[in-house]
Amino acid sequence: MSGKDRMSGRLIAAARALASVSQADFAAAAGLPVETVREMEANGSAWLHSEQDVEAVIRAFQHFGVIAIDESDGMGAGVRLKFTRQDVKRLARLEGEGGIVGADDAP
Repeated sequence: MSGKDRMSGRLIAAARALASVSQADFAAAAGLPVETVREMEANGSAWLHSEQDVEAVIRAFQHFGVIAIDESDGMGAGVRLKFTRQDVKRLARLEGEGGIVGADDAP
């Protein structure tokens, strides 16, 4: 596993908090049991050892618009949101506009 693929329970917990997501919702997006996410977070700063678990966590990050930041320049790893506050406001406004509900698939 490369340095770029390193993931810890603390990063997962930070990402969930940043995106305001429950463990159950995060687990569903990752395709993992909730208990697995709980165990990952309980391990704190220990790196995940399973490449499949790392891929699942990255999948959930992408689903919720979270980006993992690698360690560099003497700074630790972290997470941030993919969207700016302005983007989030625009998305919320568009989603709340209402109107006729129809299929998203174009003929």
